[in-house]
Amino acid sequence: MKGFTREHTEFSLCGLNCLLCPMQVGGYCPGCGGGPGNQSCSIARCSLDQGGYAFCSDCSAYPCARYDEFDAADSFVPHSRRVANLDRTQELGLDAYIDELRAKRAILDKLLANYNDGRRKTFYCAAVYLLPLEDLKNVVAKLEEQPECSVKERATAAVKMLQETADDHGVCLKLKKKKG
Repeated sequence: MKGFTREHTEFSLCGLNCLLCPMQVGGYCPGCGGGPGNQSCSIARCSLDQGGYAFCSDCSAYPCARYDEFDAADSFVPHSRRVANLDRTQELGLDAYIDELRAKRAILDKLLANYNDGRRKTFYCAAVYLLPLEDLKNVVAKLEEQPECSVKERATAAVKMLQETADDHGVCLKLKKKKG
């Protein structure tokens, strides 16, 4: 979108963690406000119209009607945590939150490089997006302790451990599809 740029492209103005999105991981999108890519966003247009807020939570109308149906289905990343992500940013501060995202991205990159049988990218992105950083570190540590085996076996072990961790937290790692 013409005129829409942001300093922190790792974290969208509406609360999505762009840094953990398969589109950004694959190099297809530079993140929210980062230039060419998925820029046709009504929320970005709203931000421009309202004076260029860095985050929706900075606007006095937040949460507005634009959020009503947005979370009904996911895009490439889970939408269910947007409000919690914005709240966490307020709690930690933007720099600390982005540092946490970068730590998660390092784990995601490690999973994709060492435990991906070619069919796990979306699953790993969702798992890293939704699970706490400490739990992700524990899963990776356990995976690294395992004996040498094939990529398929490593992928199976990683998926099993991540799914068990998600189950312990009551987290669903499947993206919600649009209805009808």
